[in-house]
Amino acid sequence: MFITRIFYGIAYFIVLIFEILKAELDVAKRVLNGKVEPVVVEIKTELKRPISQTILANSITLTPGTLSIDLDSENCILKVATISPRSVEEIIPFESYIKGMLE
Repeated sequence: MFITRIFYGIAYFIVLIFEILKAELDVAKRVLNGKVEPVVVEIKTELKRPISQTILANSITLTPGTLSIDLDSENCILKVATISPRSVEEIIPFESYIKGMLE
């Protein structure tokens, strides 16, 4: 059990760093092209613990082009502002790793 959580923790950091680098390139491309279409999205998360939800919200904010605006812990809903319309999977690709690490 403990080893599994460590594996998920390491995988989470690797995926987070990869997503940050990928988002940096995407934001730079959009700024140069002028294809910026800001949108606010409500995301229903599977995470139940407040600490897990907070880590997810902070991870979203660390990724360029996205910003966590609000977290409703009771209803498990995150409000996220993005620089362009994206799918939920593109906004929170690391949710399953956080779930495996902390839930």
